[in-house]
Amino acid sequence: MTARPNALLTSVPVLLAATLLAACGSKDDKAGGMPPGGMPALPVTVLEMQPTKVETSVEAVAQTEGPREVEVRARVGGILVKRLYDEGAAVKAGQPLFQIDREPYEVAVAQAKAQVAEAKARVDQTRREAARLKGLLAQQAISQREYDTATSDDAAAAAAVLAAEAALRQAQLNLEYATVTAPVAGLTGRVAVSEGNLLATGGGTLLTTVVQVNPMWVRFSLAEADLAAATPGGRFNPKAVRGVELVLPDGSTYPVRGHLNFSASQVDPKLGTLQLRGEFANPDNVLLPGQFVRARLLTGERDGVFKVPQNAVMQTDMGAVVMLANADNKVEPRPVKTGNWSGKDWVILGGLKAGDKVIVDNLIKIRPGAPVAPHGPGEGPGAPGGQPGAPAAAPAKG
Repeated sequence: MTARPNALLTSVPVLLAATLLAACGSKDDKAGGMPPGGMPALPVTVLEMQPTKVETSVEAVAQTEGPREVEVRARVGGILVKRLYDEGAAVKAGQPLFQIDREPYEVAVAQAKAQVAEAKARVDQTRREAARLKGLLAQQAISQREYDTATSDDAAAAAAVLAAEAALRQAQLNLEYATVTAPVAGLTGRVAVSEGNLLATGGGTLLTTVVQVNPMWVRFSLAEADLAAATPGGRFNPKAVRGVELVLPDGSTYPVRGHLNFSASQVDPKLGTLQLRGEFANPDNVLLPGQFVRARLLTGERDGVFKVPQNAVMQTDMGAVVMLANADNKVEPRPVKTGNWSGKDWVILGGLKAGDKVIVDNLIKIRPGAPVAPHGPGEGPGAPGGQPGAPAAAPAKG
């Protein structure tokens, strides 16, 4: 048991040194390192409030939809030979999507051409006969009835040519319809019928869908009271709307501002809402049909408000509160009335005035009435250009 005396001898100098250091520290605090109240002034970043203008807006849950959602159907029957696109891929208007067996329709075109040629030959024959009989009629070698019959045959032959040409055109159309093309540009859907299937005679079989995605429509509804509250004068006017913004599912704002392209003519009597629709350019297919987003309708402009970073606004039982650095450089809580968000800031409609210094950091550490050392953004306590309330470093002890 020889280790215990050594341990006791070792701990004595350590305790003595700690006692001396504590004594020195208490003397330094009394000499001016600590403020008279016993609590150091905490450095905080403040923003000096100045009134500004913001756009008034109202938000609602919205859903995207394509301006055109087209069902691609076969116009003719036959064996579906080949699919000419990748499912879900973007296609252009007129781009081939499916190929139906062409051979029966090529045969039909050839037959129709032959019928046209035969009908034209018949016309030539009847016209020659009518011309011959016309000369005989002038010589009174035939009766008028015989000549009228010949001219009637010529007219019937000419009509037969028109019918044969119409049949040829129909056969050519059916041959064209054997190649199914995209009616509009957009994103293709799932294939409804696979290759090798026999499509119904006469067409009508659903093959796939194509949804136009550029531009993109966004459909939403807003309560009548919300529209009135967000509209200057309290009366909603679709023509006065400045635009529409989209908040995507990840919380980011869609970079392109849209415009209102539809406003219902009456309020839904059951729900008390007005149906609206915005239109957005979507060249990169960022927006897809069926997405749930938030539509922000920009209804006007409000003057004399303040912008405060979102993290500086605290929600309490009494409502929204911000912390100020008052004239005595002490923390002062201030209830405020918040509006909507503007980017990363809260719009403050009431409770602040020009010149107020709102604390934007160290909010967890501060308490009402506690001393603070305010400084502007990007500035540190005691740094050149810092706020007058920032404490200077204590001089080193000699």
